[in-house]
Amino acid sequence: MKLFSQKHFFALFLVLIFSHKINSQYRKIITFHDGWKFQKGEQKNAESISFDDSKWQTVSVPHDWAIYGPFDKEIDKQNVAITQNGEKIPTEKTGRTGSLPHIGEAWYRTKFDISENDLSKNFILLFEGAMSEPEVFLNGKKVGEWKYGYSYFYFDISKDIVKGNNTLAVKLTNKEFASRWYPGAGLYRNVRLIIKNQEHISQWGTFITTPFVTDSLTKINIKTSINSNRGFVKTTIYDASGIEIISQESNNLFGNEFEQNIPLKIPKLWSPEQPYLYTAKTQYFVNNQLSDETTTRFGIRKIEYNREKGFVLNNKITKFKGVCLHHDLGPLGTAINKAALKRQMLLLKDMGVNAIRSSHNMPSFEQLELADELGFLFLAESFDEWKKPKVENGYNRFFDDYAEKDIVNLVRATRNHPSIVMWSSGNEVPDQWGTEGVKRAKWLQDIFHREDPTRSVTVGMDQVKAVMASGFGAIMDIPGLNYRVHLYEEAFEKFPQGFILGSETASTVSSRGIYKFPVEKGSMKQYDDFQSSSYDLEYCSWSNLPEDDFILQDDKPWVIGEFVWTGFDYLGEPTPYDEKWPSRSSYFGMIDLAGIPKDRYYLYRSRWNTKEETLHILPHWNWKGREGEKTPVFVYTNYESAELFVNGISQGIQRKIKNGSPQERYRLLWNEVVYEPGTLKVIAFDKNGKPIAEKEIKTAEKPHQIILEADRTKLTADGDDISFVTVSVVDKNGVFCPTATNQLQFEVSGKGTYRAACNGDATSLELFHLPTMKLFSGKLVVLVKTTKEAGKIALKVSGKGLKTGKLVLESFEKN
Repeated sequence: MKLFSQKHFFALFLVLIFSHKINSQYRKIITFHDGWKFQKGEQKNAESISFDDSKWQTVSVPHDWAIYGPFDKEIDKQNVAITQNGEKIPTEKTGRTGSLPHIGEAWYRTKFDISENDLSKNFILLFEGAMSEPEVFLNGKKVGEWKYGYSYFYFDISKDIVKGNNTLAVKLTNKEFASRWYPGAGLYRNVRLIIKNQEHISQWGTFITTPFVTDSLTKINIKTSINSNRGFVKTTIYDASGIEIISQESNNLFGNEFEQNIPLKIPKLWSPEQPYLYTAKTQYFVNNQLSDETTTRFGIRKIEYNREKGFVLNNKITKFKGVCLHHDLGPLGTAINKAALKRQMLLLKDMGVNAIRSSHNMPSFEQLELADELGFLFLAESFDEWKKPKVENGYNRFFDDYAEKDIVNLVRATRNHPSIVMWSSGNEVPDQWGTEGVKRAKWLQDIFHREDPTRSVTVGMDQVKAVMASGFGAIMDIPGLNYRVHLYEEAFEKFPQGFILGSETASTVSSRGIYKFPVEKGSMKQYDDFQSSSYDLEYCSWSNLPEDDFILQDDKPWVIGEFVWTGFDYLGEPTPYDEKWPSRSSYFGMIDLAGIPKDRYYLYRSRWNTKEETLHILPHWNWKGREGEKTPVFVYTNYESAELFVNGISQGIQRKIKNGSPQERYRLLWNEVVYEPGTLKVIAFDKNGKPIAEKEIKTAEKPHQIILEADRTKLTADGDDISFVTVSVVDKNGVFCPTATNQLQFEVSGKGTYRAACNGDATSLELFHLPTMKLFSGKLVVLVKTTKEAGKIALKVSGKGLKTGKLVLESFEKN
């Protein structure tokens, strides 16, 4: 597909959501969730049917065996120069992959029964993610292998299935020096068995687009691939409430593909603001008998990229207000959990985020389902490496043999999600230099276009001078720049596309609730406590402060948006403390590893959430020993001016100054405030100078009581649902204690279990799964998990010298 026509634009339209939760007489999908046996280490003959696994651990899948620790600097200690950070001389690095014991071999085994009635059917074994280099055995025979730990893949195991009991064994191998962040370990996403008739709809064989979209009429194009050469299909479209709208049959079979064009009057369009979803039920008939059926949720939306307007969604110019996300879920590790994902995305939605980049790998099906439902634009990424290595045992080893297969699976499995609006074939690949890299970029982009002609392709490019010189950047559908804000103008002039995407921006660093003095800008600043200041003025050697990107977004219409590094902290990459133990997780997030917003969250919220008020004060006001010293106060707000008071005495009115410094343009700054204990209060003014909102924080006395606040108190009794309970400490007057570091203990009773805790401290070596942890900056989060039995769940949190916190949750049978 050629990106730019003579009018220099192309349109991309709709797509759907792959639904794999079907169970009918025509198709069964079995999720292998419970009853797995697991063992780490080499296991001779573990693939054998007769192998005795009775002493192995019993686990449920998804499962990440490495998250249980312990943390150990020797696990991922490296003597290396990180080229992405501009380093030339190797030094000892610790914590790059989280210092969790993910390296080595491990085995999973499970058994399942097949009835004689099903024995003649077709069997597909689907893995949604296996870390890593999986080898799959059925009844003692190797049925296949894959290499990339982030890829979805499947095998047809029909000829190897037997009547009655079947034994599935999976061997996984994680090599050292294979990742730049914590990759996790194990069967961290779902494993499913799909049983269908011999003549059936192919795996990921439905492709829905809307090549014509207006307010009054849409044409829905549906391509359905089958494994036969006969029969017909019937597709029925339902609205979001399940009411049938239209139905159409087709016997127009081209090769092994049916094609239908279904008109829909007055369509409801999908967008981040109104994520409306339809459902298509596709039925395949042979000899007038129903042989297979699938259901697919999809959204109707029109997108285009052009030099005049940038990114246009449903005829409306739209800027990407995006974040990058790694795949780990903090204290849960990489084991996928929909409740945890939804909590992440609701926090991002509150911040005003409208887009997510899966960095730097294929997203989970669950994440894309939520993106469709909640309304997020999605940049689905594939690789962090191509042919040239970043790490010794990275994807470079598999690129020649697997790159095309991995892209094909990514696109076919996810192309129907309306949330996905572009693909990424790579991130900061060393192949950006030279002609071979240009050829690889073109080859990969062509595969994406072949598999999905409706979407653009980008690459996160950090070597901007190189890609300008080689032509690498010029051939990309969407030129994505990682950082290098000083080169945006030059790149815009040299690239032919007419727009630039900030595919990765900022890399500002901070630790929640930690403030350093003097307050000043700094690159790669380090402190004795291995924390970064939450005054949000510290960044990395290759990066910048948020305002540098804000200015580009606001002043350059050809900058179509940004994806900030990162939305949440993640395990591994503890820059700027790569050489400082015990730092073992990132400082980049707007939200910490526990899922608690940092100050920087509110800076972005003040710009991105245009519907709700933001008025946030920093720092906290507990500075014993700083009496009489200057202690700058910042306010992040969507209002243009405000007045600050210390114990009722005005510190003056500050206004955002467009022609001032970058910080003065987007923050309200009082740099001369002298600290004295008491009350810090801010009053914001509307455009007419009238008071419209106020906020205050107070100096706390000593910690007195534990306060619990759950994100949800009503849960599903499915054994997987989780309530995230934020634990805080207040003084006797109910004032939050922002410097509290008390050691707390957790106890769960009733129809639930204690799952994990996290305090967001990048230097903490406390294990997540043990029922005790220290507060960090006065807070932490406890995860309470349901059982499969409905009922009340009681959480008790206690600490020495503190009034105990208690909370009751309730779980209900799954609908």
